[in-house]
Amino acid sequence: MMELFEFDLVFSLPEGSTHDAFALADCIYAAGFDDAVIGTGQPGLLAASLECAGEDAETVIRQVARAILPHLPAGSWLREVRPDLVSLADVAGRLQIKRQSLQKRPMPQPVTHGLYRVTEIFGVLTQQLNEKPSARFDIDNAKPWFAAGKGAQRLNARLALGDLDAASLDIATA
Repeated sequence: MMELFEFDLVFSLPEGSTHDAFALADCIYAAGFDDAVIGTGQPGLLAASLECAGEDAETVIRQVARAILPHLPAGSWLREVRPDLVSLADVAGRLQIKRQSLQKRPMPQPVTHGLYRVTEIFGVLTQQLNEKPSARFDIDNAKPWFAAGKGAQRLNARLALGDLDAASLDIATA
């Protein structure tokens, strides 16, 4: 079953050279993602926010990143996939509610520095909606973002463990 996933890819760009923001955006568009929202605000990094459909988040995200990488400057690599660890403000923004309304609800323990695993937050929110369908937030609009969470977590773990090559996105063989 096809599902929509909303995620961000963050690429590290080669050190020692300046990169034109418009040229970087053109790289993403040349890969076929002309509806992507591009972020170039932090030197040395390029972020692309995308919505793509597919069977499972990890596969979709990896395929999109593999399609984009050849268009980026040589030496670029995948640094991070989001959503993975999120703040209550991130979640509140997606649910179109105030962060304080989430603080009043039972939440899982943060993983680090006030960041939560997106998959745990989704599980808690889904349970709350099942127990009280009149809860004052609409999770449906945020489902593609939450749906990408598990795939983002897996890819970030593979990158961190060296099981996935950040420059080619090939699975490392032992």
